[in-house]
Amino acid sequence: MRTSFSVVRVRNGVPFGQDPSCELSTTREQGAVRDRATGTDGLRPVKSAARTLDVLEILAAGARSFGELSRDLGIPKSSLHGILATMEDRGWVEQAPEGRVRLGLRALQVGSAYLEADEAVVRTAGLLDRLAAVTEETVQLARLDGASVVYLAQRASTHPVRLVSAVGSRLPAHATALGKALLAVRDLEGIRRRLSFPLEALTSHTLTHWDQLRVELELIRDRGYAVDQEEALEGLYCFAVTLPGTRPSLDGVSVSVPTFRLSPARERVVLDALREAQDAWSVGRTQRRG
Repeated sequence: MRTSFSVVRVRNGVPFGQDPSCELSTTREQGAVRDRATGTDGLRPVKSAARTLDVLEILAAGARSFGELSRDLGIPKSSLHGILATMEDRGWVEQAPEGRVRLGLRALQVGSAYLEADEAVVRTAGLLDRLAAVTEETVQLARLDGASVVYLAQRASTHPVRLVSAVGSRLPAHATALGKALLAVRDLEGIRRRLSFPLEALTSHTLTHWDQLRVELELIRDRGYAVDQEEALEGLYCFAVTLPGTRPSLDGVSVSVPTFRLSPARERVVLDALREAQDAWSVGRTQRRG
């Protein structure tokens, strides 16, 4: 899935003067269009249904031409024409400029329904608000999905220069504080099976080899939080903790700070706020169970 994270300067709520070198934009479709020769239960999937889902998942990365869809998904043009016609009739895709196809309003409706029904998204709303108010930085909620993290909610920083990201964005877990925090609560052998080495380098700081990542995950386990030191985006540090719930945890929260604004004192404020948020989440879960 295409992901776009950037650090921009904002004036009157409008980004301006964005430095292209600060933009992280990847088109991996990592985990998005998978090999579906057989289902998890050994049954062969319905080909037309699988192809329809492939179209949805690849369009989540951005608009594509008819020819690109046919080539990238390996679907004959005659079959693809019928699939797209049906999807357009139902509102799942629509025509974009220059003869391209993009996701339609039905996709937005279903995606929004997922977020509105998700317990973590609903119950962390106040927690994210408080984190953003205390730190004055961009706060995010994300979930581990295979070898990636998917961002489920965000609160933007009030500063003119801040991280800009989108709900639904996907990044490699090994390159983010959220991903590393969630990997660290899993067994090492399971992590090795989950990831494919050498890992993708998003910046010159990204950990790409198992020995590096293993040492980092052990450190995270000891101290209880993870740090992304310009590993996903140059010029940006990110701090994250997991949210206890499932075992092991699937969700976590993070605070992102541009390097020029980071100081030891600010780092302490961020880490204290994250620990308080983690504790508040744990207490809230205990009270709800009681």
